[in-house]
Amino acid sequence: MSSENQSLKVTRERGRPRVFDMDDVLDKAMIVFRKKGYHASSIADLGEAMSLTAGSIYKAFTDKRTLFLRVFERYIALRNADLRQRLQHFPDGRSRIEELLQFYLDSAVEIEGRRGCLVVGSTVELQTLDEELSELVRQAVLRNQNFLVSLIIEGQKDGSISSQLDAETAAGLLLCVAFGMRVVGKVQDVTNGKKTITMVMKVLE
Repeated sequence: MSSENQSLKVTRERGRPRVFDMDDVLDKAMIVFRKKGYHASSIADLGEAMSLTAGSIYKAFTDKRTLFLRVFERYIALRNADLRQRLQHFPDGRSRIEELLQFYLDSAVEIEGRRGCLVVGSTVELQTLDEELSELVRQAVLRNQNFLVSLIIEGQKDGSISSQLDAETAAGLLLCVAFGMRVVGKVQDVTNGKKTITMVMKVLE
């Protein structure tokens, strides 16, 4: 069943079952995980944000780990949808890469920036996560890098990016810049973000 049509039912010991909107409670939990990270997010923190008791969370998701998995999957889906919608309006590989970096910069400012990126934050915690969670995060990072590689190759084919450029190496650099903006945005304003994008785009010439 699609998550858009899904609801979360938590049965009370007495009275009628309460029904919750799945996307709504996942989005509220997402804010907590983004701000605090996986390990620092307690069930009490999550329950307060989701307006659910600890018992209700356990009934609905079994444990914090399962809740995190659901939240992580939703975060990836939402971010990918937003990014691809923005990129479809740009005609070549180079302009799409520049807009991708702008997308990360826009996500690194004000309230959104202070909440942080769930992928970047989870990457920092990678060594403390179990194998399944670690692999989930690694695959998310790898998909980001592979997507950048595909945009570079696209730009080389359409002539907007130098054909002499090593796509894998350049993609790694771009990913570091994109993730770096999210890290900086967590603690301060990314005041030189536009200049950073302009500088890194010169690598593609």
